[in-house]
Amino acid sequence: MFVLTVIVTVVLAAALTMSAYIKLTLREPYVQGYVRVGVPAEKLKYLAFVLLAGTAGLILGLFWAPLGIAAAAALTCYFLLAIGSHIRAGDGRSLPAPATLAALSVLALIMRSATV
Repeated sequence: MFVLTVIVTVVLAAALTMSAYIKLTLREPYVQGYVRVGVPAEKLKYLAFVLLAGTAGLILGLFWAPLGIAAAAALTCYFLLAIGSHIRAGDGRSLPAPATLAALSVLALIMRSATV
């Protein structure tokens, strides 16, 4: 079971790192998506920092379970808020990305909790 936890954690960490990279590079098509939802472009670096902190927590949490559980729970909350923001803004076309990452975060939370 721990091997599956590692796989889920690594996949989620890779996706979070890519998402943070996109936010930090301010690529125009992505920036417009965040602006549609109400996030100013100059605030994207803070969101990237949250994702990178979550990634670090997930990876370190493989060695210390409470940190991994806390990181997965925090990321779940982050992505649920992102989903809510997309719904509020009527931006359904961008909804699959945060929904997928929320599902992976929940899976990581369940898997890490089960392997304590």
